[in-house]
Amino acid sequence: MSNVTVCVRFRPLSSKEKRDLGDNICIQSMDSETFIIKDEKEEGFTFSFDKVFYEESNQADVYEFLVLPIVRDTVNSINGTIITYGQTGAGKTYSMEGPNILESDEKKKGILPRVVDGLFACIKTSADSTKYTVKLSMVEIYMEKVRDLFDLSKDNIQIKESKTQGIVLSGATEISLSDIAEALQSLSSGIANRAIGETQMNMASSRSHCVYMFTLNQESISEKRVKSGKLILVDLAGSEKVEKTGAEGRVLEEAKTINKSLSALGNVINALTCGSPAKANHIPYRDSKLTRMLQDALGGNSRTALLCCCSPSPSNASESLSTLRFGARAKHIKTSPLVIKVSEEKCSKKNGDASGTRDESFEKILEKMSERLNDEDIKLLEELFIQAGLFVDPDSEEDLESAIQDVVQQTISSLMKAVEELRSTVEMLQRENNAMKGRLAVAERCDALPGKNADFLQKIFGFLSSFIPGM
Repeated sequence: MSNVTVCVRFRPLSSKEKRDLGDNICIQSMDSETFIIKDEKEEGFTFSFDKVFYEESNQADVYEFLVLPIVRDTVNSINGTIITYGQTGAGKTYSMEGPNILESDEKKKGILPRVVDGLFACIKTSADSTKYTVKLSMVEIYMEKVRDLFDLSKDNIQIKESKTQGIVLSGATEISLSDIAEALQSLSSGIANRAIGETQMNMASSRSHCVYMFTLNQESISEKRVKSGKLILVDLAGSEKVEKTGAEGRVLEEAKTINKSLSALGNVINALTCGSPAKANHIPYRDSKLTRMLQDALGGNSRTALLCCCSPSPSNASESLSTLRFGARAKHIKTSPLVIKVSEEKCSKKNGDASGTRDESFEKILEKMSERLNDEDIKLLEELFIQAGLFVDPDSEEDLESAIQDVVQQTISSLMKAVEELRSTVEMLQRENNAMKGRLAVAERCDALPGKNADFLQKIFGFLSSFIPGM
């Protein structure tokens, strides 16, 4: 078991922040792991993480501490995930991509181009008896739909679970990469298709969660087996406050969906860290596409790192505090990274099938046949393949049980909310009933008095009842 590695990065002040509040910042550095942040009321909060990158830190520092160890693990067939998290405009995409994925300035290069360099550098220094293949997929989660950034016609990719591969994206385009230049060019074309928009806090705000997936297969001729490692990089869309971003129309709907999925991610983190160690509690991975896709990274077979990106400005102190509290909770998550063995069969030069799995082969068959057959025929073929054991049924008994648990949990939550609303309604009706009884009692006493006194008291009562509720 290993804990999620959590680092924090504070970007430099923006021109708007400097214009509004000068050079004032809300953080005080203690050392490379600890700092104090003050909220709007000047109350200080102390946080400690695996590493803190302050405004003067550079891109290489982040990569070498947070990412490079996971890249090396991937080459050794251990799955890895790197996630950037924070409010909109906090520097997540800059940390992930740099100013441009094709940036030639070594100091400005982001995590992604450095990962590409690192993967191919590790492959180059590996043993001659090992053959590597690198594949890349890119998708975005936009308005709760998974879209293929290499093929925009695939705008609703399904997330499935395989017993051997974990979480997989059914039908997502995979591009084989032969060198660094080809990898960077492929990343550039995928990024160009990503949904972005303008807000008052960010001229090019990401309107989707972007996921980059590198799959590294290594075929060992001496050991007669194939191993696989998967490296996933996730550039999350930023959390937004509408009063600050000025979002409206379509951008507002995007913001609502982004915030909802980030809230679901927070719920998963809470469930993973707040439950009793002796009792397995329900983890709501299926509440959003984002949490479902990150299921392996957060609670399964992966070495995971989180980069929390923050603004140092007092004007964004509340959002930065929220990000830091999220990171502090995530630090307690434990994962179980293991070496993935795809196949132990003898490598066959004749048919060359050792570099892939049967699941992938039959997915390709279905994809080819879909060009000539209708949807019903394809669905029937898929069911026949599953029945014959040709690939794993994503809707297996385990998946069905998990789905049932999700429905039960959601139903219980809805019922509890309905009971609470009913209780509030009953209490309100009881208060109104008591007030009515009081008014009737006063009216009866007034009627029992002589004429003029009764009229006078009723006027006084009417006057006071307009100021005092319940009379």
